[in-house]
Amino acid sequence: MEYHPGGEDELMRAAGSDGTDLFDQVHRWVNYESMLKECLVGRMAVKPTVSKDYQEEKKTLNGLLPKGPVTEIVAKEGPSSPSYDWFQTDSLVTIVIYTKQKDITLDSVIIDHQDDCFRAEIIIEDYSYLMHLRLSHKTEEDSSVRVVENVGKIEIVLEKKENTSWKFLGHPLENHNSFTPKKDAGMYYRKCQLISKEDVTHNTKLFCLKLPPGSHLHIPIGQHVYFQQTIGGTEVVKPYTPMSNSLLSDFKEPTLHSNKFLFFLIKIYPSGLFTPELDHLEIGDSVSVSSPKGNFKVSQLQGLEDLFLLAAGTGFTPMVRILIYTLTSIPSLRKAKLMFFSKTENDIIWRSQLEELSYKDKRFEVEFVLSAPTSEWNGKQGYISPALLSEFLKRTLDKSKVLICICGPTPFTEQGIRMLHHLNFSKDEIHSFTG
Repeated sequence: MEYHPGGEDELMRAAGSDGTDLFDQVHRWVNYESMLKECLVGRMAVKPTVSKDYQEEKKTLNGLLPKGPVTEIVAKEGPSSPSYDWFQTDSLVTIVIYTKQKDITLDSVIIDHQDDCFRAEIIIEDYSYLMHLRLSHKTEEDSSVRVVENVGKIEIVLEKKENTSWKFLGHPLENHNSFTPKKDAGMYYRKCQLISKEDVTHNTKLFCLKLPPGSHLHIPIGQHVYFQQTIGGTEVVKPYTPMSNSLLSDFKEPTLHSNKFLFFLIKIYPSGLFTPELDHLEIGDSVSVSSPKGNFKVSQLQGLEDLFLLAAGTGFTPMVRILIYTLTSIPSLRKAKLMFFSKTENDIIWRSQLEELSYKDKRFEVEFVLSAPTSEWNGKQGYISPALLSEFLKRTLDKSKVLICICGPTPFTEQGIRMLHHLNFSKDEIHSFTG
């Protein structure tokens, strides 16, 4: 009863009586012919084994396998396509998406709802499931989303503007009810409002963007989005990785509605094409932001004992959320180390916060490396090199599980990866960020 979309009261209408008519009124399509036969994988074998020379062709009749020896089940490529249903009360409409997966989280759900246009994208492994409808009646743009992880069910609740009964959910729009590989799904943008921008260093700023009221977007750790701007009549896009508004704030209680805001650390290049346009935006102006992209998976951090982060300049941005998540959510972690390459001391991003974090959490260490230091600098200097890395990348145990993340300008990343391979780190122990 807990998982019934219509709730317990709806089920109790049939308690102690023949519920066939009631069931047919609401869920006539849930029957053997259209649904249950797809769930049948075979009949229970009388004997638990099959002889090796059993090669008799297995024939099916109406989706059923004939009685006989157990049949071999061939797994399909990729996950099964989700399905959806909906129900209503006087004031609410609830859309239920059945993903048939048990690892669905809020990060997997992207919703964009404006006027009567409703778009929900569900990310399942490397696939994208899309619901795209023009709703039959008006609803409030804001929605609530609930994920029942152990059964892979997603509930999206919309509030009706008028307490009228809907005869149908809506009219399908482009690619409605489609299930395609993520790489084939087009880029979708929503307009986010600039709330604030503040100086972090002499040439980097922290931008805060607010999602539209009808959008639900949790960008997974280690993934990036694209900003889109029209410059000189041409659409230009550039990738940016969201981060926290402070390195230390995530160790405290989350602020109310924090999931409605996105923070980006952006270096302004005065002679560049894209970033000066961003810098000239006024508070209240809008920026088009895409859905998340990237191949980093949080599962790479599970069971991790040693985390090494190699960052140059704003390549620091993907490291922030990875570092916070690992320190707060991975109990197996013994050591997390950041080697941060910058040009001068004035270029070091969040230096005081990094030093404070290393003081508060003894598992974390940070080393700053400057390529153009002043004579007063007592720390490491130079560029990424095998000598620097071999000294830095020391495991806490001989065979500890390790992950090395690297991000920065392309030459930095490419050189670093070659050096890591020469130091005998495997491909699975290295993740490079290019976005």
